[in-house]
Amino acid sequence: MKKIKQWAAMGLATVMAVSLSACGGGKSTSETAAATTAAVAGESKAEESVASAEPVELRFSWWGGDSRHAATEEAIKAFEAKYPNITVAPEYGAWTGWEEKQSLNILGGNAPDVMQINWNWIESYSQGGTAFANLEDYADVLDLTQFTKESLELCKVDNKLMAVPISSTGRVFYWNKTAFEEVGCDIPTDLDSLYAAGEAFKAYDPDMYPMALGEYDRAILFVYYLESKYGKNWVEDGKVNYTQEEVKDGMDFFKTLEEKHVTPTAVAIRGDMADSLDKNAKWIDGKYAGIFEWDSSASKFKAALEGSVNKPGQEFVVGEFIDMGDYDGGFTKISMAFAVAGNSKHPKEAAMLINFLLNEEEGVKICSTERGIPNSAAGLKILADNNLGDPLTVEANTKVMNYSKFILDSKFEHNDLKADPDGAYYKVFGKLSTGEFTSEQAASELIKAVTETLEN
Repeated sequence: MKKIKQWAAMGLATVMAVSLSACGGGKSTSETAAATTAAVAGESKAEESVASAEPVELRFSWWGGDSRHAATEEAIKAFEAKYPNITVAPEYGAWTGWEEKQSLNILGGNAPDVMQINWNWIESYSQGGTAFANLEDYADVLDLTQFTKESLELCKVDNKLMAVPISSTGRVFYWNKTAFEEVGCDIPTDLDSLYAAGEAFKAYDPDMYPMALGEYDRAILFVYYLESKYGKNWVEDGKVNYTQEEVKDGMDFFKTLEEKHVTPTAVAIRGDMADSLDKNAKWIDGKYAGIFEWDSSASKFKAALEGSVNKPGQEFVVGEFIDMGDYDGGFTKISMAFAVAGNSKHPKEAAMLINFLLNEEEGVKICSTERGIPNSAAGLKILADNNLGDPLTVEANTKVMNYSKFILDSKFEHNDLKADPDGAYYKVFGKLSTGEFTSEQAASELIKAVTETLEN
């Protein structure tokens, strides 16, 4: 499976994100133009197709926050109203432990009919192109012309289309503006102001921190730091592209973040006993004042913060990218995709549900930007025409697509690396945080684990 390239990752998302946010600029490829033209020409052609009227029950699984759950359940009701013979059983939850559960279902032949999947699942779990249905077989009900050829190629195995991309994404910095105003320091824009924020927060209240970084967040910020400083992809040609000394430098950076009170230790965050940071009471009540998160996650963190009972009226904002070197660090990727189980008894109806969510006006309006800025040209046009979409998500997506220029290797998110708590990212950054690993040991262990994953 190919590496994700910047121009493919940006695709339609950047062009229409700029349109939605009323910003100027933006670049497009010929494929983008073609897809947009298809959307402008009229409604998705797949809407005209009719499936069997026999009773059908579909299982549909996804992860996310409360706002995504609510919107998706509403969209399911609308789909069932349009197709009274089809019943959709929802299965959803938070991200923690989700991949482990779903991978067992996929590999065990018990996968839901329709699945929201991470991009890397296509390579990790497709079993040579058999675990997921070839969606090109259902192009009569799923309008694939709404997606660029580049984005669809990134979802293929053995020339079979294992999924359709929902959105493209990257990580950005979000801040609790109210907390920074309370402490009396500026929101960070470079390393000096980041370290200064740590000192200011500690002086104001030792239980407050300008950022909170779990182990996987650290892995992504670690790559951002290295790319910003050294200007190289983390992985190149199937190999780690950094020396032992350079990786050690990245580990030293995280020791500095803890020493300068920028972030709590990984153990301290785990001790908060929250499934995810948006559900962490210290985030909700302003004790943790910043995160480095996906642009598609903006709404759940904003809702959690603004819903605080103990500290109402807090303001959630998108920050600038923190200057950590001479280069613009960070990568973009296909955020998530929709796939159909290879052994689904109703793959055509499953494809109809996907089309409803991504290409049809009713489904697109309901789901809006809950899964990020859509890759579908039809979906983007519907949002733009109706002035829909969370402005914060649009702002964040536009920023990351215009800033981050590095390539994401398809195995960066492999379960051997990112599984909680047994993946290498959790073990390495966790042990670095507790002092069980020196920076040298952490660098060696991470290089070893990533190399083994790449070779396998």
